[in-house]
Amino acid sequence: MISEFKGKYRFLSNFYLSPFSICGIQFITVEHFYQAMKTNDYDDFTRIVTAETPGEAKKLGRNVMLREDWEHIKEDVMFTGLEAKFNQNPDLKQMLIDIGSQVLQEGNYWNDKYWGIDLKTGKGKNRLGILLMRLGDKYIMEDNINGKIKKLYPTT
Repeated sequence: MISEFKGKYRFLSNFYLSPFSICGIQFITVEHFYQAMKTNDYDDFTRIVTAETPGEAKKLGRNVMLREDWEHIKEDVMFTGLEAKFNQNPDLKQMLIDIGSQVLQEGNYWNDKYWGIDLKTGKGKNRLGILLMRLGDKYIMEDNINGKIKKLYPTT
């Protein structure tokens, strides 16, 4: 089990520098993308996207008018950001694949019981860890399918 996203597993964190683009907009971290997607206000969106650090993006995201559907779409938004991060950074994608079927836990000491597990209490939903495991499983399955197809239908 990976209990925290630090050290060699820091790349799993939403704060990890991993540039990607969606709809022609460049995001430097998943945190920037996730926080920006909370709002429908152009100025707030732009301020978050251009924040210098993921910490600043998170802080800005706490002070925006949330879009009405946010609670219904936030996990899909997170998965979209994670998928873009790993699809557009092949080295990180391979690192996620290499983790295999290990349990990923976003353990933290800042009381995040939705996206992670509060390490002081052991409580939390660990939704980020679950989404990362889902994405990793998808990549592993794709690799297995591609390998099988190549064996059955080798190119000449």
